[in-house]
Amino acid sequence: MFDAPAPPLSPAATPARPRRTRRTAALRAFVRETTVTAGQLIHPLFIVEGQGIEKPIRTMPGHAQRSVDRLAAELDDLLALGIRSVLLFGIPRTKDDRGTGAWDPDGPVPRAIQAIKQRAPQLLVIADVCLCEYTAHGHCGIIHDHTGHVDNDETLPLLAKAAVCYAQAGADIVAPSAMMDRQVAAIRRGLDDEGLVDTPILSYAAKHASAFYGPFRDAAESPPAFGDRRAYQMDPANFREALEEVRLDVEEGADLLMVKPAGTALDIIRAVRERFPHPLVAYQVSGEYAMLKAAAEKGWLDEERAALESLLAIRRAGADQVITYYAKEAARWLSTQA
Repeated sequence: MFDAPAPPLSPAATPARPRRTRRTAALRAFVRETTVTAGQLIHPLFIVEGQGIEKPIRTMPGHAQRSVDRLAAELDDLLALGIRSVLLFGIPRTKDDRGTGAWDPDGPVPRAIQAIKQRAPQLLVIADVCLCEYTAHGHCGIIHDHTGHVDNDETLPLLAKAAVCYAQAGADIVAPSAMMDRQVAAIRRGLDDEGLVDTPILSYAAKHASAFYGPFRDAAESPPAFGDRRAYQMDPANFREALEEVRLDVEEGADLLMVKPAGTALDIIRAVRERFPHPLVAYQVSGEYAMLKAAAEKGWLDEERAALESLLAIRRAGADQVITYYAKEAARWLSTQA
């Protein structure tokens, strides 16, 4: 009445042996699901005013603050390694309470954009848009007291002015990172009013108030003089809020999205990738880089394997591009694996 069950397969006959495709490097490469390439890496640059400046950043080995006239060799290295994108941060000579240097057309970022476009026009230039590097107090917007409370709405037109300045200088993308509510809408309106309708916005949509930013604040000379940034950057504990921040930025007109930091937000990267079709960037931040560097210097781990594995995890989570201080080293390591 019923068919007799098939006899169990012997271990020798079972097809379930995933190890078969791991035996050799060629097989592993053939079935690899996720890759990292130099073209997917974005290299940050710290630009200072002045001439002849190339000042190593103590907490970020291998990186330096550079004046515009010292960029040429760095740009040539990036192109030779197959890196096609840079993210610019500016460090002005003087700062004030409103961060007016952020929209100075002769400031470090506009001048760097122009120099890059002249020497390496094939490089994609992303300009970070924030006030923290330009304000005397180190906060990302306008404050009226010493509590660290930022006046969100008063800050918005200043961010728009900075974005317009960078776009007019030739930036391919502007990237607001201040975490002010409605900043994307304000910048989109500012760009459009100046006829810059084709300039895309890469929004730091889900940016946590993270402990992993310390070395960056040394590099950008932007630690808050008082208080902290938890009143406007996100609580790392909140997953649903991160997705809501992303949704709001999409509604305001963001063309590309970013999650920061990457390593502690892989779940958010995955969730954003599944819910939104926009190009997705993840930022492997300075503290993630510094930790790996420090452990490698002590001989506690294999730096190349650990760094590339961390980048693979970010890509596997769903990031299309990764901002990383390992961009140049990773590109070199990847070239030897080809």
